[in-house]
Amino acid sequence: MGMSGGGGGGAVSEINVTPLIDVLLVLLIIFMVIVPVTPRGLEALVPQPPKNKQPDNPNDRTIVVQVTSRAGGGPPGYKINETDFAKSQIEPQLVTIFSTRQEKVMFVKGDKDLDFAPIAEVIGWGHQADVTNIGIITPQIEAGH
Repeated sequence: MGMSGGGGGGAVSEINVTPLIDVLLVLLIIFMVIVPVTPRGLEALVPQPPKNKQPDNPNDRTIVVQVTSRAGGGPPGYKINETDFAKSQIEPQLVTIFSTRQEKVMFVKGDKDLDFAPIAEVIGWGHQADVTNIGIITPQIEAGH
C-alpha cells in the first residue's frame, strides 16, 4: 500500500529532506570561509637579554654567612661570602650590607658537626639587620636534592 507507486493524487505525509541538505551544505561552506584556517595565539613579547652587560656588583651577590667549626673544639669561625670575619664584626657588617639593598635575603650555612646555637645566633643577627628572608643551607640542599 504505502510502497505502491500507483499515481493516487492524495496528500504526501513524508518530509522532503533535499532542501534541508542543501541548506546544511551552504551553512558548512559559509562557516569554513569565516573561520580562519590557521589558529592564532596571543601576541606576546619575548624578553630579550640586556644589550649592555654590566659588570657584576659585589653588592648584588647572594649573601651567605657560613659558620665553620674549629679543630680541637674551639670557637666557631664566621665567613660572609668567603671573607673571614670575627664574631663581633658579623652583625655590623650585615647591617652595612643590607642597609642599601632592596631584596633582603640571606642564607646561613653551618658545618655538620656544629651545634645549632651559633647558627641561631647568626639568624638573630640577620633579624637585627632587618633581613626579611633567611634561609638555611643544608647538606641536602647543597648537593642539589
